[in-house]
Amino acid sequence: MTSISFPRKVFQGVAKRNEMFRMFDRHAKRPDRFGGDQSATYAGEWFEIDEISYSYMLDILPPLWMRGPIFAMREFITGSITSVFYAIRIDDAVRYFHTYCDLSDPNSVEAMRSSILGRETRPVRAMSREERLEHIWSITADNYRGYAGSRWPQPVQGHRTVMLYGGKEGTFPKLLETLSDEEIAAKLPVHLRHLPPSLAA
Repeated sequence: MTSISFPRKVFQGVAKRNEMFRMFDRHAKRPDRFGGDQSATYAGEWFEIDEISYSYMLDILPPLWMRGPIFAMREFITGSITSVFYAIRIDDAVRYFHTYCDLSDPNSVEAMRSSILGRETRPVRAMSREERLEHIWSITADNYRGYAGSRWPQPVQGHRTVMLYGGKEGTFPKLLETLSDEEIAAKLPVHLRHLPPSLAA
């Protein structure tokens, strides 16, 4: 399976509580879930949440630690990766975020905050190709997304797939990373289809 660990926005807009819980483990169905080091699968993922969800997560369990408006969950999803929640003032408004940080790296929490600020203070609303693909993965139901299995060529086995509609040919799986611009547009919600592209993730 392809694993990436750079900071990446995985959902556009503000996730409500039910969406937040669904995205806590977007990779639950991966075939190697319990094998090897899974840190790179999660580390660096982030998305915006609402204040109600932020407060709910703060109250649900005592945090591992709290530094001002930033707190970490004491339950780790894998290795040294855990949920870190932020309240960040951006353009005179406080906004809230969920992230996965690798706490073995003492700089990861501040580096993630800097990444969020850099992404969310862009003057033009835009989405990179990677962000479009991650959003598609986040909003696609489990029945319509999966992982390339043994019938796929060895180099891509374990890579993420999504179902496409092929007209008379019916539905078929395609590697997420190979979707064309037209296929991406068809999978995105209408309000996101025509945002300008961005070079930064």
